[in-house]
This record gives sequence, C-alpha cells and structure tokens, in this order.
Amino acid sequence: MRIDAHHHLWHYSAEEYDWIDDGMGAIRRDFLPADLENTLKPLAIDGVVTVQARQTMRETRWLLGLSQKHTIIKGVVGWVPLAGPTIGEMLDELTQNRTLKGVRHVVQGEPDPAFLEGKEFNAGVREVTTRGLVYDLLVSARQLAATINFVDRHPCQVFVLDHIAKPVVQGAPSTIWQRQISELARRPNVSCKFSGVVTEVPGWQWSQELIQPYFDVVLEAFGPRRLMFGSDWPVCLVAAEYAAWLSCVEQCATALSESERGRLFGGTAADVYRLNP
Repeated sequence: MRIDAHHHLWHYSAEEYDWIDDGMGAIRRDFLPADLENTLKPLAIDGVVTVQARQTMRETRWLLGLSQKHTIIKGVVGWVPLAGPTIGEMLDELTQNRTLKGVRHVVQGEPDPAFLEGKEFNAGVREVTTRGLVYDLLVSARQLAATINFVDRHPCQVFVLDHIAKPVVQGAPSTIWQRQISELARRPNVSCKFSGVVTEVPGWQWSQELIQPYFDVVLEAFGPRRLMFGSDWPVCLVAAEYAAWLSCVEQCATALSESERGRLFGGTAADVYRLNP
C-alpha cells in the first residue's frame, strides 16, 4: 500500500488562512476530497494521512467526518487544545472515531521559545500518550534543541517529525541541522516525514540535486524503517506539482532496496499511524 503521510484539506478562508503569504496564490481556493482523489488516482497512491491546517476543533471534527465518507483518508492528525483543562474528555470523544491517529500543534508559529516546556501543554501530551495516539512535531530548525528536550520528557510517546524540521534548503545542509537531526533520531520513538521540503527553498527554485543531500541526511539518521514520504499537498503546489515532488523523492530513493522503498512510500506510515488496510 502506497501512502502519502502528509496531506491537507480545507475550505479556503482568507481570514482564517492568514498564514498564506503573498506568492501563495496557487492554494487560495478550496481543496476537498474530490480534488485529492483526482490528484492521487493517476499516481498509484492508495491513501493519505490528512493533517490539520487550522487550530480548531471544528476542523478536526470536519476532517474526521470526511474520513467516514472517503476511504482514501486512512488516518487523521487533528488539532486539540492540549493545554486545556478538559483535554482528556475531548480525546475520549474524538477517539470514538478510529480514524483519529494523532494530534498536532503548530509549534513553529509560537513566539515563546519555551513553549514546549509549558506545564499544561506537557500534561496534554501525556493524555495523548495514554490513548495511544501519535504526536506530530511541527517545528522549525531553530526549535530542534528544544524539541529534543521535549521528546525526552515523553519517552513512551510516539512522535513524527514533520517536514524534516523545515531547514532552509539552500546549498549544502547546515552542520547544526544535521547534528540535531541525528541527535533527535537517536530516540527510537521518533520517526520523520520527508515532506514540505520544496517550499523551504528560497524562491522555490529547487532541483532533485538540491534536495538529495537533505534526503540523505534524514535517511542516514532515521533509516527507511522510520522515514516516510509526504507531499504536504496542497501547500507544495506553490513550488511543485504533486507528481514532480513524488518523482523527486523516488529519484532520491533509487539506491534503496525494494523493501526499503516500500517502507518509505507506505510501510512506515502504516506502522506508525496504525492504519487500517
């Protein structure tokens, strides 16, 4: 089964999607399950993990509702108010829908450098752990040191690093990013998505040759058993069509064995998110 481990769906709203900056016109519209299915059908992608874009319970419930109607959605990573006083009850409600596989908070957008140290937030993550859900780490490269400390507070929690921590993809990978990625990967409860990379290239002038060294770093750190393909569609469309990004990652992975490519393009995601066949 070929899985895209990182997809989004949304009803576009200029007010709610104020994170869509100038130059992002390609994604200033609705992206709904019909768009998703039409995009994936010719590319032999069997299913997706759909990830939150808004930090609202309304969107989480909407995505879970879509998952009941569209079998291509194999799992949902939603948003919940992790620091809220009723987080346990909310998770109990949401996990009645077995398509909820994980939760995520947009930590990259938090101005407080100590955000991941928050007492209430960490208490919420422990509730996630208790219910056997994945926590997706959406952080920037500058937050990797804090992320390592955060992960160490939760040794029983399954984590997935989104977008290889969003380094600036320009020239050779930075030594600091490489070192911190390798350190994070020493934690066996952390996996990594090779997603959201082309949009980190200045001017979106990317090539497979530029991308390859970044793939090599995370492959060396996590190995194919903890690395998974994701498109970050439709956000990736500002820099690359879906088919072009998929082809790029396939070229990056040509040195892998057939079984290792199977892990990258589906097996890892299926295991980590416990997707139904």
